Amino acid sequence: MRDFWELASYVVTALGLPVAILFFAWEQRKERDNEEEEQYQLLSDAYNDFLKVVLAHPDLQLRSSDPLPDPTPEQRERMLVIFDMLISLFERAYLVAYKEAMAETEARRWNSWDDYMREWCRREDFHNALPLLLRGEDPEFQQYIRRIAAEERGPVILSTY
Repeated sequence: MRDFWELASYVVTALGLPVAILFFAWEQRKERDNEEEEQYQLLSDAYNDFLKVVLAHPDLQLRSSDPLPDPTPEQRERMLVIFDMLISLFERAYLVAYKEAMAETEARRWNSWDDYMREWCRREDFHNALPLLLRGEDPEFQQYIRRIAAEERGPVILSTY
């Protein structure tokens, strides 16, 4: 009978330990996926909050495809502040969500941000303000958004926005 229990303990050790390790790894992966989803949701909520700011300033015409013709100095200042908020949000999304090699889910999430960046970079006023907006931002993020801006409107050059 003692041999049976000794053999049983070896079997449990030999099978139970690998199963426990696999279960632990699976739980860790699930937790990581949940954290990534939560980060994505927080960024999404922040973009929605940003759009509320845009809606609160309809005179700036920030959701139209054409820039505001002849903005006043006060309108230009508000636009710069709103663009600065947007660049900060884009940088945060880049730092949190962008990777060179992404899994399918990560790539789908990132493509939303890439689309937002491209949409805004197509705006002449945003594109022209980029040199000012990108001062002090993460160098890799600067390189990324400058590439997008160049693809959408041409190279980003120093302007007097």
